Amino acid sequence: MPSRESYEVRKGEKSLVHKAKQEANQQDILAAALGMRISGPQKPPATIWQPLKLFAYSQLTSLVRKATLKDNSLPPKYVKVHNFKVHTFRGPHWCEYCANFMWGLTAQGVKCADCGLNVHKQCSTMVPCNCVPDLKHVKKVYSCELTTLVKAHNTKRPMVVDMCIQEIESRGLKTEGLYRISGFSDSVEDVKSTFDRDGEKTDISANAYEDINVITGALKLYLRDLPIPVISYDAYPRFIEAAKLEDPEKRLEAFREALELLPVAHSETLRYLMAHLKRVTLNEKDNLMNAENLGIIFGPTLLRAPNLDAMTALNDIRYQRQVVEFLIKNEDILL
Repeated sequence: MPSRESYEVRKGEKSLVHKAKQEANQQDILAAALGMRISGPQKPPATIWQPLKLFAYSQLTSLVRKATLKDNSLPPKYVKVHNFKVHTFRGPHWCEYCANFMWGLTAQGVKCADCGLNVHKQCSTMVPCNCVPDLKHVKKVYSCELTTLVKAHNTKRPMVVDMCIQEIESRGLKTEGLYRISGFSDSVEDVKSTFDRDGEKTDISANAYEDINVITGALKLYLRDLPIPVISYDAYPRFIEAAKLEDPEKRLEAFREALELLPVAHSETLRYLMAHLKRVTLNEKDNLMNAENLGIIFGPTLLRAPNLDAMTALNDIRYQRQVVEFLIKNEDILL
């Protein structure tokens, strides 16, 4: 009768044989995927096999990424285009869209500054608008494109908007001249720097900034610094045209149509901001701020004329005010 030791030895040998067969099968599969032919019992040495394996895995990763890019039939809620920049890659790189090698020594392709996707320049025009920003690429809060920021942090609205409005409503709604009076500029810049450094961990409580005008200033600065304003350049002409209409029903309908043109993140931010400004006007007896006053302040902040001549932009100022005033007064039925 065989001893337990000999049984364990045979079991170990079988396990080693099975593992060796698995590795051999993996080599055969990867070699076939690379279009190579390995004949005979002699397998390539480790010095050749290891680079081949790394190359095959990189190809497989690219193919999976490509399939994800092409076959994702359910678009994300917040659609965002990629922010491609010409890039020089160090070492061998493969396009994550077509899975082909990126040839050249410099400027071999483009890289998304927000999510890190690497593709050929010619492939960049075919990549779907499904950028999912990575926090390691999005390094600031202020001056960051609005949709990029909310997707990177997985929030409905920018944290600056939420946190500042919550702080203002908790201790500042009755402050006279709210939003009209400016806070100390150095303190406002300090809030900006802290948000860029600490994000949602930023302390804007009364212990850190006693003057509520510093918080209102930080919110206005954030909105002014947006590369694409809350009311986007594409939607701007429709809002201005809506403000020019005299007929109340046609005006209301025109505003509804204009609002539908906004990207989802912009629309959500505008809705939240207008609801807040409406609550500010409900305290007009104390803060002396009505919808018209707030329209004057927020008009040029939320709407910026896209590449218009100076005279047209100047003429638009009064309509910018009217747009914000109308949105505040009708936020309950429009937003």
